[in-house]
Amino acid sequence: MTETVQNLPLLLAGAKRWLDDALTASMRAAGEQPLSSAQGQIFALLDPEGTTVAELARRLGVTRQTAHQAVHGLLALGLLEQVPDPSSARNRLIRITTEGTRVHRRAQATLDVIEGVLADRIGVAQATALRTALTLPRGEPPVVEAP
Repeated sequence: MTETVQNLPLLLAGAKRWLDDALTASMRAAGEQPLSSAQGQIFALLDPEGTTVAELARRLGVTRQTAHQAVHGLLALGLLEQVPDPSSARNRLIRITTEGTRVHRRAQATLDVIEGVLADRIGVAQATALRTALTLPRGEPPVVEAP
């Protein structure tokens, strides 16, 4: 029986899961409230002046309802706040709080250490090549026909 080779999406998903699991376990061990992957991504997607839930949903590639649920949990933890949008009376902006900034900085520092562990395990050249490959421009997703 031959073993099937995992496709690239599965390999990338597995690598992301490894990073997410390491971050969650490390933050929990440090006494921080664990966040979901979607909640963690929100911090990287927020504009300094604030971002609407609709825009966060677009950036995350999820529904507004899903984005709202992730934001609601972070509001309850005091990591984000809602403020009026000066450009629209209908919208509210989501912004990071002082506590949210502290937690986000700690998570970023933890990710730096985790990346160092990964480099130790797979080799510095491979870790550097992986980061380089993932940051190269890919262009628009292609539409192809299977052979």
